[in-house]
Amino acid sequence: MHILFIGYGKTSQRVAKHLFQQGHQITTISRSPKTDEFATHLIQDVHQLDLMHVPAIDWVYVLLSPSQSTVEAYQQTYVNSVAPIVKALKHHPIQKIVVVSSTRVYDENKGERIDDDSIMQPSDEQGQLLLKMEQLYQQAFPNQCIIIRPTGIYGTSVARMIKLAEQTQSYPLIHWSNRIHIDDLARFLAQLLHVEHPEKSYIVSNNQPIPLHETIQWFQRQLHLPELVLESQKESGKRIFAKRMVETGFELEHADCFGGYLKMLENN
Repeated sequence: MHILFIGYGKTSQRVAKHLFQQGHQITTISRSPKTDEFATHLIQDVHQLDLMHVPAIDWVYVLLSPSQSTVEAYQQTYVNSVAPIVKALKHHPIQKIVVVSSTRVYDENKGERIDDDSIMQPSDEQGQLLLKMEQLYQQAFPNQCIIIRPTGIYGTSVARMIKLAEQTQSYPLIHWSNRIHIDDLARFLAQLLHVEHPEKSYIVSNNQPIPLHETIQWFQRQLHLPELVLESQKESGKRIFAKRMVETGFELEHADCFGGYLKMLENN
């Protein structure tokens, strides 16, 4: 099978490697040169994508990320790219197109439980743009599109958490956070090829929501720093559960984020 990756960052590289090892042909589109020898790399702007001279494409993964978190960057990266990508794929026999979005499309922010059946009502403009992107792909590929909504991806660096541990003396409330290890996300994306009747969308998470202050406290203990003080029992954020992911039979290798963090600290 010929598989195209539109956007080739850390997650895409891991997925592509899994699929190459299964015997698939890999082509990638990115803005900068890539060196993985198992793939054919094309440097193109997705807004002027040209796939006329690329061999017939069977599966597509779209993993784009903006260089900034502004509304303008989200509009440009996620929404404005859809039409040229759809146009470029028009003459290819696409069986599935897997589009990576975000759980930002869910609005809840008081510790509510979220799963794949929850209603999407994004409260900020970035979330609304992500939802618009999803809808545009679903309209263009009604039978082929699979939307993936990962929670907070971790597994490549602990620099941000170390900084929080060093600088945080108190935390205002219980803020629920959700995680998925980048290797588990990549494995699930690769496994989708073998799901006989995939759903239209999947949340991907380790199903262990944790208050952020507890994660910071864990880092403070590992680094022998004073532990922060929690100021109130008010709740924010959301507790996210990947029900459909579990129903596929997929098993996490990093169910507990602290095990992953410990390995990264040891190698830091």
